[in-house]
Formats: sequence, structure tokens, C-alpha cells
Amino acid sequence: MNVGDTLAPLEIPVTRTLIVAGAIASRDYQDVHHDASLAREKGSPDIFMNILTTNGLVGRYITDRLGPGAVLRKVAIRLGAPNHPGDTMVLTGTVVAVDGDRAEIRVVGANGIGHHVTGTVTVTVTAEVAA
Repeated sequence: MNVGDTLAPLEIPVTRTLIVAGAIASRDYQDVHHDASLAREKGSPDIFMNILTTNGLVGRYITDRLGPGAVLRKVAIRLGAPNHPGDTMVLTGTVVAVDGDRAEIRVVGANGIGHHVTGTVTVTVTAEVAA
């Protein structure tokens, strides 16, 4: 792995089920993540994905792309445009630093209205994965 390398993109269809299941799995019972009527009352066009689901999807993206020898060390993300049902989020990654078996990858997740998530993931990669 070298600085400047890019990871293959991952398209994730954002379904109502994904949003609600992610919220329930992370014990986030805020109504904006499962009740469309209440989300609209609060100014959103529909329910939207929570940060914990996004965080998990970013981690999945990195480990899926780098394989079973990849160990997440730090995930630092920031949310932007919300993910609503019917969106497709496309995750992309670029290696921005390499130090021995450690790499830092810049991740962007974009949907139809902009960047849903931006951030960096620090990962340790075993020699056979890095080759």
C-alpha cells in the first residue's frame, strides 16, 4: 500500500430498513431515525441515518477492501448531508499516509445531495494484506 493508492468504491443502497435497523442495533431510539411523520415535523423530508450506522459502514468499507488482516485502530468521521431512504451512498478511499504496517485512509461517502461522511481511518495491515 502506497500514499495515493485508491480503494475501489462501494455503493450502499440506503433503505428504510437499513436506517431503522442501524438505529435499533446502536440503541439510538431518536424518532428521526424511525418515524417519518415525526422526522417531517422536525424539518426533515424523511427519516435519516444515524452516525453510528455510518461509522459501522465506514469500518466495513475499509475491512472489506483490505481483507481480514486489517485492524481498525481509529475512525474519525464527520457527517454532512443526511442519508435518506432511496439514496445511494458511494464510499471512496485514498491512502494518505503509510508508516510500516499502519496506514491512514481518507474516506468520503457521497449521496445525491452531497458528502454524507468525510473522515480518516487509521488501520494496521498485516504483510500479506499489504502486498
